[in-house]
Amino acid sequence: MPEVPRPLVSLADIHAARAVIGNRLLRTPVVPADWLATGGARVSLKLELFQRTGSFKPRGVLNALQALPPDERPKGVISISAGNHAQALAWAASAIGIPATVVMPATAVRTKVEATRAWGGTVIQTEHDLLDTMQQVQRDRGLAFVHPFDDPNVIAGTGTLGLEVVEDAPDVDVVVVGCGGGGLLAGVATAVRAVRPTARIIGVEPRGADAMRQSLERGEPVRLARTNTVADGLAAPFAGLHTLAHVRAFVEEVVLVDDEEILDAMRQLIRRGRILPEPAAAAATAALLAGRVRVSAKEHVVSVVSGGNADPELLRSLI
Repeated sequence: MPEVPRPLVSLADIHAARAVIGNRLLRTPVVPADWLATGGARVSLKLELFQRTGSFKPRGVLNALQALPPDERPKGVISISAGNHAQALAWAASAIGIPATVVMPATAVRTKVEATRAWGGTVIQTEHDLLDTMQQVQRDRGLAFVHPFDDPNVIAGTGTLGLEVVEDAPDVDVVVVGCGGGGLLAGVATAVRAVRPTARIIGVEPRGADAMRQSLERGEPVRLARTNTVADGLAAPFAGLHTLAHVRAFVEEVVLVDDEEILDAMRQLIRRGRILPEPAAAAATAALLAGRVRVSAKEHVVSVVSGGNADPELLRSLI
């Protein structure tokens, strides 16, 4: 496996990211979800879908933008995204006064594309490989790349969510987190295990987009030929070097859920949790409902719900 720069992101890095973020983001709540109790365990939900732009992504983006050398900022930044990172980058860059361009798939959820533009981002949609297209635009325009997940600054920023979990649920025993490229899982796991070493961190991937699970099995980052899942926010076609290293170090296991299980979890979160998650936000809860996560009586389980940018048509079909 190719070497990853050491050391891994530390608790001090995450606290530094919290200082960078300051009061520009919300401290999202951890709320009890008694209707999710299973096997005698207590379950709470970390409602990160209430975050600015609807997901955890601004945490890492703000920290990454702060780390950019001053001479790289005037021309602007660029990235790739199915939607949530795109919105976060557009919002954060606009707030700081940096132009942002995002390459998105032609099939991206229309409301996510529109929101990215509304936040001030320039969107380039393509039917071709996102990374290839982005790299060509980056070279042509001299833009700085802000990785959607595989960057220590991004991981440190997402780790601030993990700090909030252990501060608001200090007795937490299990934290369940959705996984796409692994930025959220890596950051949360690093923070939680640093503060509460006995806690177990469980990652959850869609069965049709299991790059992290395959990467763990192979011992190196795997790039998928294609992804096939309703959870576009978890459909990253590859795991990163940095995210894989953190997941290997701090995550107990990565489990898989089917799309139907994700959609059922969305229904339950809508009807019983009274929230409107997108599919990616429901994956962690889906793993609990489907019995993919082993829990014991009296354990306190926190399920991270991040992503409130669901396709309205999909929501209408579930309500």
